[in-house]
Amino acid sequence: MRLPFPYKATKDLPESVRHALPDHAQEIFLKAANAAWEKYKDPKDRRDPKESREEVAYKIAWAAVERVYMKDLKTNQWKKKD
Repeated sequence: MRLPFPYKATKDLPESVRHALPDHAQEIFLKAANAAWEKYKDPKDRRDPKESREEVAYKIAWAAVERVYMKDLKTNQWKKKD
């Protein structure tokens, strides 16, 4: 079950995010998701107005994580980029 935005702490993130990401990446996810949640309140501000506010926030949060981390396909772990 996903908790409502904005997330107050990384412990409030969905279990799938907490389980997959290291602590620092969770912090990035939290900040990006909360910022996107606020920024894209109005469907007219979204690239695709049919997407839910939550979908947009999650896409932006994952993109923010992927700027700093990459998933190691051998170990299936998220590692900080060099």
